[in-house]
Amino acid sequence: MSIIRAIFMDIKHQLEVIRRGAVELISEEDIVAKLKKGKPLRVKAGFDPTAPDLHLGHTVLLQKMKQIQELGHHVIFLIGDFTAKIGDPSGRSETRPQLSDEEIAKNIKTYESQVFKVLDEKNTEVRFNSEWLGKMSVIEFARLGAKYTVARMLERDDFKKRIEAGTDISVLEFYYPLMQAQDSVVLKADIELGGNDQKFNLLMGRTIQKRSDVEPQVVLTMPLLVGTDGVKKMSKSYGNYVGINESPKEMFGKLMSITDELMWQYYELLSDKSLNEIDELKKGHPKAAKVALAKEIITRYHSAKDADAAEEGFERVFAKKDNPEDMPELVTSTSNLVDVIVEAKLASSKSEVRRLITQGGVSVNDEKVADINATLGGGKEYILKVGKRKFCKIKQKG
Repeated sequence: MSIIRAIFMDIKHQLEVIRRGAVELISEEDIVAKLKKGKPLRVKAGFDPTAPDLHLGHTVLLQKMKQIQELGHHVIFLIGDFTAKIGDPSGRSETRPQLSDEEIAKNIKTYESQVFKVLDEKNTEVRFNSEWLGKMSVIEFARLGAKYTVARMLERDDFKKRIEAGTDISVLEFYYPLMQAQDSVVLKADIELGGNDQKFNLLMGRTIQKRSDVEPQVVLTMPLLVGTDGVKKMSKSYGNYVGINESPKEMFGKLMSITDELMWQYYELLSDKSLNEIDELKKGHPKAAKVALAKEIITRYHSAKDADAAEEGFERVFAKKDNPEDMPELVTSTSNLVDVIVEAKLASSKSEVRRLITQGGVSVNDEKVADINATLGGGKEYILKVGKRKFCKIKQKG
């Protein structure tokens, strides 16, 4: 086999890995030209520490970074500690509230403790964009702003919608994509990864790199992971998320609740299994595949032992219809069921409890409750079930 043919076969394999699950690659011609140089590419993904908890939706980019890292390329995990103070306007209908330094520092600790459960720490460069953005002078910021026009900025869909709705857009928000682009200039990124809602910001990086005499990066966009409800993107605010710091039991139950169709998307975006291995799983029973997925993810963020225990607990409670042996207990003199559920911390508010009762999500001693004004009698014990996975033994004082 000739050296040239070997290089092209390697490029073909790399493109298959890079394109797995991706929405867009801009452009394939550019990445092929970069790969032909035979040097490790600098692959950047930025994460603004705007929330204290990471969920599986955040790990889609980490998983793609890992795949590219295993091809031998140089991965840069960029923490946007400076840009987090502004807030990414992507997909927003209003200006984000600015975070304090204390909030950002707290969130960074969460990110740093979790990212290396996916990426190889020894081969990952961690950077903070305050290193350069925090040192730019007013003149340097002015020069950065001069590299793009207001007319082009207003072509952005989320800005258009806010103008039409009469919602304010701060001048600072115009600077967010410019700052993200400056990150790519400084880091000399060859590839930048982001969610498909980030396309405007990522393409801005190409533009500003060109205008800064830096070879433009390739843009790789990934889909936003759909949450456990199968409808909306995974988000804590939608209550459809699987947190990577959640207990193995909670993670297992949530992952087993997703649809079979959604499971295959999770496999493509989150699993270490090859596409051929996933195709083989599709030939078997969906439940077995779902169990395997849940255990793979729990093993990554906890341990194999925790994954086995979570499976056993799930089978005992849900497959055999038994109540869990380790359910918490609450001794109370409260009789109103809504108040008892809140006191037992099985729901965060009375309104949530009423909604769950209306939807048939509350049972007492295996009997569904339909009355939002239901009460418990004194001097008795009850097994309370809220939703699919929350249990509590209630002991009523006489």
